[in-house]
Amino acid sequence: MTLGIVILALVTLQRVGELWLSNRNTARLLTQGAREVGASHYPLIVAVHVLWLAALWWAAPGHHIFPFWLALYVLLEIARSWVLATLGHRWTTRIIVLPGAPLVRRGPYRFVNHPNYVVVVGEIAVLPLVFGLWQVAFIFTVLNAAVLTVRIREENRALAR
Repeated sequence: MTLGIVILALVTLQRVGELWLSNRNTARLLTQGAREVGASHYPLIVAVHVLWLAALWWAAPGHHIFPFWLALYVLLEIARSWVLATLGHRWTTRIIVLPGAPLVRRGPYRFVNHPNYVVVVGEIAVLPLVFGLWQVAFIFTVLNAAVLTVRIREENRALAR
């Protein structure tokens, strides 16, 4: 098994694990009286991420690994872990608003309003560059920017209420 396959398998397992965690957290929040906002764009986010991973599985195996980009990707995953740890049971892949709950202002949220999206933007661009696939990085960065524009607008509106 090549290093590229190992990297893609780990990223895929991470994403599947995060979906499980997100679904668990979403269910818990909903039982506490939370509500979902902006659900109509969620399938687009899922589609971009699934197609991104599929494109990488199709194009990346057998490609040379660029250590600089791999190191940067690892740093992004550390930042992702920081975001998930900071939000704890409130982290989901959906926009779930728990009425009366204060906004999180600790961890990376002290510095940036949407650190999770900063990490996602980095991941979408950097992982393809680990394999030298700048075209995949470019295409999915543009697609991700389009869905995040809608997502962040919806989330900001929901959090302002």
